Amino acid sequence: MNVGIAGTGRMGAAIATRLLGQGHTVSVWNRTKAKLAPLVAAGASTAETPTALAAASEAIITILTDAAAIDATYVGAAGGPPGLLAGDVKGKLFIEMSTVQPETEQALAQKVRAKGAAIVECPVGGTTGPARDGKLFGFVGATDADFARAKPLLEQMCRRIEHVGPAGAGARMKLAINLPLLVYWQAFGEALALVQPLKLDPKRVIDIFADTSGGPNVLKARGSVVAAALEGKDTGPVGFDIDSMRKDLRTMIAAGQALGVDMPVTERALEAFEHAAAAGFGKRDGTTWPAHWALHGKPR
Repeated sequence: MNVGIAGTGRMGAAIATRLLGQGHTVSVWNRTKAKLAPLVAAGASTAETPTALAAASEAIITILTDAAAIDATYVGAAGGPPGLLAGDVKGKLFIEMSTVQPETEQALAQKVRAKGAAIVECPVGGTTGPARDGKLFGFVGATDADFARAKPLLEQMCRRIEHVGPAGAGARMKLAINLPLLVYWQAFGEALALVQPLKLDPKRVIDIFADTSGGPNVLKARGSVVAAALEGKDTGPVGFDIDSMRKDLRTMIAAGQALGVDMPVTERALEAFEHAAAAGFGKRDGTTWPAHWALHGKPR
């Protein structure tokens, strides 16, 4: 299949790599062209504009930063290139994988369908490693017909796919499943601070937590990174940075406000990550944050 990908940050690039490995012809576009070089070296072709990307592709995947980036990529922005929907896209399939407000996905779905194209919203759980391995967890908002059309391609990217409702439902589910995780990283840093006086081996501490009611699944996958951070060792490439966590927490709080739901724990977690960003930690992997808090507390 000819697949276009707009947005080749860490996750977009990992998904492009996965699809190249599955034998697809992949075209890529990104606002920052320098980010395309590794994908071109891996076999992808480039498109000069989003419009050209859509014209060359049967299915177009977007994974973008926020609502403004979605609007600029699909519709176009003043001074920028024409958007994905500027040309004839009738019959094409769009798969939108950004983490944004449900209302953003609902509005986009209306615009895409007005052009005669199909759209499936599928934000995902997982970071760059699972993306490269095709082991993401997809949360789909779409019509039954559009989901059925997109499912074969989604199955090459995801270990599990849940169709949870119409447009906007996937976004709501993604925000909900990520909320406890992001709050957990802050809570875990505070828990680790309590055991620092014991001077235990970090790997042993992580193993203890992982085998108790205080240890979610993420410790089995990312606990070694926390242990390495506690030991002051290299923690490897960034999977999901603190700035992205802040963006998602703000989106979660806004979604709660739209429903009239108070979210005091989420707000306090955001406050802690805002301190982290102000102290220069924004581009660091969020998994390393519990170790920093345990060792140093709130950045000053």
